[in-house]
Amino acid sequence: MFYPPTDFPFTKSLESNWLLIQDELNTLEQSNSLPWQKEFLYNKGWDIFSLHSFGKKVENNCRLCPETTKLVESIPGMTTATFSSLAPGTHIAPHKGYINTVLRCHLGLIVPNDCWIRVGNETKTWEAGKCLIFDDTFEHEVLNRSNTARVILLIDFKKA
Repeated sequence: MFYPPTDFPFTKSLESNWLLIQDELNTLEQSNSLPWQKEFLYNKGWDIFSLHSFGKKVENNCRLCPETTKLVESIPGMTTATFSSLAPGTHIAPHKGYINTVLRCHLGLIVPNDCWIRVGNETKTWEAGKCLIFDDTFEHEVLNRSNTARVILLIDFKKA
């Protein structure tokens, strides 16, 4: 289930600062990223660089992205903030999240053609500089059919 990003005031700040966030992303080295821990969900190529992980600040990573850190820490109820990169050909299998007290925000940063996310029966594509908000307890899956990586800023925040 997708929600209109305009229902959440913080999305305006993220969208108006997306180029700043992208600039900080571009300073990171690939070696700083780690594979997503749930390998059974995907075939290959899902890497993350976490700023906050399930309520815990990743201090060293936050120092590398100070402006992004300020932006995500201003989000009411933020529990997780991570750069999420999908390599070309990566498929995240249909699955459901397990925490029904949060919603998920994706801010498009590097968005090639031929990438999509399906939540329930609705499929959307990302746009650079735009947010998608959804409830990940609904079945969802992701596919990057392009020849380049898709990168988003993934944020979990508590439902109001």
